[in-house]
Amino acid sequence: MSGETKILRKWTGVIRTADEQVYVDYIKATGLEDYKSTPGNLGFQMVLRARGDGTSEVTTVSWWTSLDAIKAFAGEDPGVARYYPEDDRFLVERPKNVDHYRIVAGGGPDWTQATGI
Repeated sequence: MSGETKILRKWTGVIRTADEQVYVDYIKATGLEDYKSTPGNLGFQMVLRARGDGTSEVTTVSWWTSLDAIKAFAGEDPGVARYYPEDDRFLVERPKNVDHYRIVAGGGPDWTQATGI
């Protein structure tokens, strides 16, 4: 990682399981496009987990070169989650904040290329 600290940003919310595909399509067109177009974004993933009660947990993780890059995406307070106009239509649980982690080790496949996302 060339000696510079990289940052992982993680957000988790809850949607209705029946809304999974339409929500994924919506987020691909909003948040994921914004990730891609923000300088300093190193990649992202969106994952789903059905809870078995009619709801699904949705988590987005993104990797960044710096806190300043995250601010360019999220706003001046990068710890506050960024939401879009239609999010309230889908989200059963809408957390106010996101988590940030310093990446200290890792590696692995380029899942973006492997899955065609």
